[in-house]
Amino acid sequence: MKYDHPYDLWMLLKAESLTKSFGPLKVLLKADLQINRGDSIGLVGVNGAGKSTFMKILLGEMRQDTGEITRRTDRVGYLSQFPDSAPGLTVRDAMGKPYGRAEGIKVRMQELDQSMASGGDLDWNAVTEEYAALESELGRMGLEDEEKLAEALKRVGLGRELLDRMMETLSGGEKTKVMLARVLIQAEGCELLFLDEPTSHLDVDTVEWLEDYLLDSHCSIMVVSHDRYFLDKVSTRVAEISNGRTRDYKGNYSAFVMKKMLELERQEKEYRRYSSQKKRLEDIAEEQHRNNWFSSLHKTTQKRIDKLEEKSAPEERTEIKVRIQAASKSGKNVILGKGLRVDFGDRTIFDDVDIEVHKGDKLGIFGPNGEGKSTLVKALIGKIPCQGELWLAPGAKVGYYSQNHERLQLHLSAEEQILQAIGVDRKAEARGLLARMMLTGETVERPMSTLSGGERARVALTLMLLEDTNLLVLDEPTNYLDIPVRHAVESALNDYDGTIIVVTHDRYLLDSVCNRVGELRDGRLHTYNGTYSEMKGRKNVMEIVEDADEYRALSSFTNWVTGKKYSKGDRVLIAPSELKNFQWAMENEKLKRTGGRQRKKVAVEKIEEEEE
Repeated sequence: MKYDHPYDLWMLLKAESLTKSFGPLKVLLKADLQINRGDSIGLVGVNGAGKSTFMKILLGEMRQDTGEITRRTDRVGYLSQFPDSAPGLTVRDAMGKPYGRAEGIKVRMQELDQSMASGGDLDWNAVTEEYAALESELGRMGLEDEEKLAEALKRVGLGRELLDRMMETLSGGEKTKVMLARVLIQAEGCELLFLDEPTSHLDVDTVEWLEDYLLDSHCSIMVVSHDRYFLDKVSTRVAEISNGRTRDYKGNYSAFVMKKMLELERQEKEYRRYSSQKKRLEDIAEEQHRNNWFSSLHKTTQKRIDKLEEKSAPEERTEIKVRIQAASKSGKNVILGKGLRVDFGDRTIFDDVDIEVHKGDKLGIFGPNGEGKSTLVKALIGKIPCQGELWLAPGAKVGYYSQNHERLQLHLSAEEQILQAIGVDRKAEARGLLARMMLTGETVERPMSTLSGGERARVALTLMLLEDTNLLVLDEPTNYLDIPVRHAVESALNDYDGTIIVVTHDRYLLDSVCNRVGELRDGRLHTYNGTYSEMKGRKNVMEIVEDADEYRALSSFTNWVTGKKYSKGDRVLIAPSELKNFQWAMENEKLKRTGGRQRKKVAVEKIEEEEE
């Protein structure tokens, strides 16, 4: 086989100039992407940009309108954004649904069945031999299923007893974990994994486990996610879909943001320079033609204009500006709780929880699913009863945001919901408030039952902005939101001149907004003054994933930077950010590059990164 480029030796999938439309809506205009062995790609873009559509086309689940796709593997695994929970479907059935290799075997057996049924000029020995081999392989896979299913569930923190439960009876987090367990089974025989919003509904522990699993996986990975902390941890490339086109960036999400910002600034400068030069020449040509209409001098100037290298205007950046107005300040102590306990029936949700929240605190609460985080914040503001000593400042004006959007009346439109809050005669103001959240046109006129989770979340946030508060209690405020809206919400929370308690699995928010964090685990709340990363002992250090080159030690040596000793023959993975640590060993021929590559997690000083 002939390869046009050295990278083609490693290529698993290549998409060229893909287009896709749904009626008049053009989703993809020119989408290109090459996935190579060892790649870990984050696919980003605003809601509605076409990320899931692009992924389904790459998977072969949807046909592109035009463009070419080259696939060099059928060993593919897939985690859908929406867990399979059809009525009557058990966990066992959901996990056993074939994909990748098993699905390929069944499809091929059906093709052979049809060929044998139609007769014709067949090599019957070859056909029957292939069919028997496929049948045997599928049988072996079936015999191992029970133990594989149970082991996969165990690895994501679920028990074997769930196998016969109905998917529709599980919580959102449990459904996502079941789908993750299915991916674990697929991954054993996969070369390429597609993951669509894999961290939705997962607690921090499970997300961090998934990060480590993906890092150690032999599979190439493509992931759609709005979880920026997760993207920083797992991706070594970022592909952005914007205005129907793709753009590839090397590095993790933080590197992408920096490069994107610099790129837009460069485009803006070039476009301003081009526009200014073109305008100046056009003015000269017009003056020449006006003053010397009988001369052709202006045509010469026009030729200079035609020869200018045309620069496109940078893509328009729509910024969401959110401001949360704080009411008059409360006293120094906002909430004091001691020995708090909540029971539901014969189950204790949490017990003996102590908490102090002071004016100006921005407290982030996280922990495993099912520990009672939402229950705790509801108890703190009196929405549900609790035992123990609880005091809420009389001057506290509470604004509460529920992850279930309980305040929304889904039969109403977004516009009608806001008008109920501000007055039915203030339609223009209602439209303006919703527009600040990028909710416009027919979107604000449809019943909210037809809106996406992200659109409903923005309506709920708009309602909260109308309240006069000095204490915000937020339960998963970034769920369903795309990255630009998350940035806007975080900026507003940072500027808020009041007190905040936020329940979240979003580690980026815990780092960017909170000055205190608390982990609710085993019925107890453990608080820490600082961010999530500082609590985890990562102060001033950011962990990222890089493509590391493989070396072999030609003789024994010590890396004096880290103090680690290496013996002859040891395999050494060296990421780009670590090269200076091994410079001496390389210069003294202690190391030899093998040509292999692998993903590696490395720690980078945040201060150094900012200075660069």
